[in-house]
Amino acid sequence: MFYLEAHDIVKQYGDYTALNGVTLEVPRGCVYGLLGPNGAGKSSLIRIINRITAPDNGHVLINGKPSTGEDIFNIGYLPEERGLYKKMKVGEHIIFLARLKGLSKDDAKERMLYWLQKFDIASWENKKVEELSKGMQQKIQFIATVIHEPDLFILDEPFSGFDPVNAELLKNEILELKAKGKTIILSTHNMESVEELCDEITLINKSKVVLQGNVKDIRARYRKHIFKLQVVGDNFNVESSHFAVLSQATEKGIVEVRIQRNDEASNSDLIQEVASKYEILSFEEELPTMNDIFIQIVSKPAE
Repeated sequence: MFYLEAHDIVKQYGDYTALNGVTLEVPRGCVYGLLGPNGAGKSSLIRIINRITAPDNGHVLINGKPSTGEDIFNIGYLPEERGLYKKMKVGEHIIFLARLKGLSKDDAKERMLYWLQKFDIASWENKKVEELSKGMQQKIQFIATVIHEPDLFILDEPFSGFDPVNAELLKNEILELKAKGKTIILSTHNMESVEELCDEITLINKSKVVLQGNVKDIRARYRKHIFKLQVVGDNFNVESSHFAVLSQATEKGIVEVRIQRNDEASNSDLIQEVASKYEILSFEEELPTMNDIFIQIVSKPAE
C-alpha cells in the first residue's frame, strides 16, 4: 500500500509553472528519493505535501485519504532552510518545537533528554543555539524533526553542514527509522546517499517527472555493458568482435581490464573468449552511478 500519493500536481506562480502534472506514489516503510536540479520543482512539491501551500490542481493522499490539516502532526519536516531561534537554549528550543507538534511538556522533556544522550550531546542542553556550529545546529534540527515520532519524514538536504562522521551517523538514523516502518522522503543532491539509502526515486526536471522507479532497476536499465575483469598475465591482447577494450593496467602479473560488450554478444560469449587465453580472477559489471544517470537525463535538450 502507498503511504503517500500525489496525483497530477500543478503549481503556478504567476506565469511560472513550478509543477506540471507531477504524480508520485511512495510505498509505506521505504526511503524515497526526490531528486532534481535546482529550480526543478522539488521544494514546491514538498511545501504542498506539508500543506504550507496548496496545489492549483491535483491532490495529495495520505494513507489512502485526502490530506487534511491534522496530517501535519504526523509529519517530521527537516527543511533545507534551517530555522532555529539563535538566542534560545538548546533544550528549551527542542521542547518548544515538540510542544508545537502536540507533545506534553513532560513527554517533550523526556524525549529531548533521550535524543541528546543518544547523540552524546547532553552537555549542550543549556547552551544557546548561536554558540553551536552549523553541524551541531543541524543535529538539533534533526532531533526536532523526529521527536514527536511521526510516520512520515520529509528530509530536505539533511546532510548539509555535516562532516563525514556525522553524515554517517545521520544515515544510520534514517535506516533505523526505516527499520521501524517509517516512511522517509529524502530530497538531496548527494547521489551517493541516494544509492546507499533510497529504495525508489522520482527525478523532476523543469517541473515534470522525467524518471521514476526502483534505484537498482534504474541503474540496470541505463547499463552500458561495461565490465571490469582481472586476468593473470603481463598484458591483455584479445582480438574480438564481441567487445572493445576501453583500458588496461598491469601490476605484479595481474591485468585489470575494462571492456564494453557489443549488444549482439552475451556475457557467456565474452567470458568464454577471454577464458580461452587467460585465467580470469574476477569479472563484474560496472553499472552507471545515479550521479551519471542524473547528469545524463537533466542534460538532455528539452523535447
